[in-house]
Amino acid sequence: MRAVLQRVSSASVVVEGATVGSCSAGYLILLGVAPTDTTAEADRLWHKICNLRVFDDPDGKMNLSIADVDGEVLAVSQFTLFADARRGNRPSFTGAARPEVATPLYEYFCELAQKDVRHVGRGVFGAEMQVSLVNDGPITIWLDTDDLKRPKR
Repeated sequence: MRAVLQRVSSASVVVEGATVGSCSAGYLILLGVAPTDTTAEADRLWHKICNLRVFDDPDGKMNLSIADVDGEVLAVSQFTLFADARRGNRPSFTGAARPEVATPLYEYFCELAQKDVRHVGRGVFGAEMQVSLVNDGPITIWLDTDDLKRPKR
């Protein structure tokens, strides 16, 4: 799994002119699923995201997690995180999981988040979406579960 994690003041997603998901201060998470991903990758990724200390403490130091600040989440499926643009000018998306694999893992990931934060907004899997956000910091972090498996040096 891959995620682009953005610390936001607010974020929302619109489908066909209607807002279908939003969050106040917290994270906008763009989530991509690979064909070989399982619930183990979702568990690992959410655990990392939930425990990342990228929110400011009273001294202005990034030292608090999303739970510490009672933050919210907006999770949006994003198969293009697995784009392969090494050849030509049209990316290939064969590295992304098909909907029958990705949809349940996206939903599972959102359920994990709901256990730890007070609000989890969602996009609509497979829909054309317009995502708006106010990036706070700006802080944007790229996470890949393949990298999270590697031990620290």
